[in-house]
Amino acid sequence: MQKVLNFLKKISENNNREWFEANKNEYLEARDIFNSFVEKLIAGIGTFDPSIKGLTIKDCTYRFYRDIRFSTNKMPFKTHFGAYICPHGKKSGYSGYYFHIEPKGEGFLGGSQLDTGLYRPEQKILNSIREEISLNGDQFEETIIAAKGFRLDDDQPLKRVPRGYPADSPYAEYLKLKNPILCKQVDEEFILDKNLLENTIKAFNKTVAFNTWLNKAVKYAFEEK
Repeated sequence: MQKVLNFLKKISENNNREWFEANKNEYLEARDIFNSFVEKLIAGIGTFDPSIKGLTIKDCTYRFYRDIRFSTNKMPFKTHFGAYICPHGKKSGYSGYYFHIEPKGEGFLGGSQLDTGLYRPEQKILNSIREEISLNGDQFEETIIAAKGFRLDDDQPLKRVPRGYPADSPYAEYLKLKNPILCKQVDEEFILDKNLLENTIKAFNKTVAFNTWLNKAVKYAFEEK
């Protein structure tokens, strides 16, 4: 992963099309290294979460080119690589496992991290999750506790418990969530460890109960007419 980090550090300092075209081979090498890792990561997660078996690289990875049409940030390229491994692929609406590699202090998340959960879910999915929390909040809490080394991270929660739920609910803070995500920030030492793949698989295995719980609610939402 050293070559991946090296490239990402360079693109963060030279985020323009001229530099990118002159160094495209370095990008392609970094991308191929990352994709090879993700392919093995999919297989590894599949050993404890069969719902993601059969996914391909294309199902889980994103374009490196940024869509700058409606953004004030006009840098044409990302400064990270990311892969979202979830049932039926990254656009399915299901909860999954996100692997993110980025130099510390740069770009999208300001560093590398492992996430499990949902970011900006559709309203009907969020409603279904809140309904499940109101009925089985103790189970939801147990899945969070089981994810040792991860923390529940939503930087955009509601200020109040949503309408229709008791303000004094013991699970009020969970009901306020808009992005139910477990997060584990990792440093460069973690990314460059020779056992990165094994360590990442082991970490995500701790979040499988959380992911499965969320996807039960997602499935309920999709089944509603």
